[in-house]
Amino acid sequence: MANIKSQIKRNRTNEAHRLRNKAVKSELKTRVKAAVKVADARDESALDALQLAQKRLDMAAAKGVIHKNQASRRKSRLMKRLNQVEG
Repeated sequence: MANIKSQIKRNRTNEAHRLRNKAVKSELKTRVKAAVKVADARDESALDALQLAQKRLDMAAAKGVIHKNQASRRKSRLMKRLNQVEG
């Protein structure tokens, strides 16, 4: 346990950020999994699920939870997968 006041504060903020990042990453996994499942089932709502997953990826990148290049790569792979199923 830290004795320095600034480090005690830093530990509190680090914990808050860790919990936020954990929640956001969990939602990302859920949204991506749902989009893949709907795309594989060739459902009409595949585009809606894909757009929601892309939106969440962009939001996570904007907040700094994931890197912007990672968000871009994951969006690209989702689109590629959806296009393979449709094509």
